[in-house]
Amino acid sequence: MIPIRDDVPARRDPWVVYAIIATNVLVFMHEVGLHPVLLQRFIHRWGVIPAAFLRPELAAAAGLQPIPLLTLFTSMFIHGGWLHIISNMWALWLFGDNVEDRLGHVRFIIFYVVCGITAMLTHVLLSPRSSIPAVGASGAIAGVMGAYFLFFPFARMIVMVPIFFYPFFFELPAALYILVWAWTQLASGTFSLLTGYNASGVAFWAHVGGFAAGMILAPLACDRRRKKRCFADEYFPW
Repeated sequence: MIPIRDDVPARRDPWVVYAIIATNVLVFMHEVGLHPVLLQRFIHRWGVIPAAFLRPELAAAAGLQPIPLLTLFTSMFIHGGWLHIISNMWALWLFGDNVEDRLGHVRFIIFYVVCGITAMLTHVLLSPRSSIPAVGASGAIAGVMGAYFLFFPFARMIVMVPIFFYPFFFELPAALYILVWAWTQLASGTFSLLTGYNASGVAFWAHVGGFAAGMILAPLACDRRRKKRCFADEYFPW
C-alpha cells in the first residue's frame, strides 16, 4: 500500500519538515555527484555501522573508527537511491506536517532527532556483527508515524494498491495503515533475527525502534500547557 494523502489539515506551515526535506535532498544531490568509489567512502564514513559500536575488533579489522557517535545523527540524512529518498520524504511530508503542528517547531525537531537516534541504536544492538552501513531517515520517520498514530487515531487516508500493474485507490483509517506497516516491520525484523537472513537489506529493527520511541516520546514532547490540544480535537473527541 502506498499512502497518497490524509484528511487532517495542518493549521500552520511545517517549517521544520520543509527544512528536513531540503537538507535530505541537498545531501542526496551531493551523493549523486560523487564517483562510485567516493560515494561508498562517504556512506561508510557517515552511515551507522553496528560493528564499529559493539565489536571493536571487527571495526578495527575493517579499518573503521570505533564508536563513531556522530554517525547516529548524520546517517539520518543519507539515502541509498532515488526510491529510498522519495519514499522517505513523501512519508515525512504526509505525516510530519500534522505532528509538527501538534508539537510545535522546536519540540518537533528534538523529537525527530531523538527518534532517529533511538532507531539507529536499536539497529546497532540487534545487529552487532554487521559491517554494512545503515542510512536513511526512515527510523526518525517511523517515530513521526508513532506520534501520528496517537494524535490522529480517527484520521482517514487514501492509499494506492497496484494490482497487476493497475493502480487501485482505497480509503481506510490512517491508524489501520500505520498498524499494518508497524506489524510488517516487526514480523520482518523478527524473521531476520531468528534466521539471520535479510534479503531486502532493510533495517527493520530501526523502524521498530523508531516507532516505539515515537509512541513513548510523543506524549512527553507535548507542552504541558498545550497537552489538551495535542490529544483533543475533532479527530480525538475525548
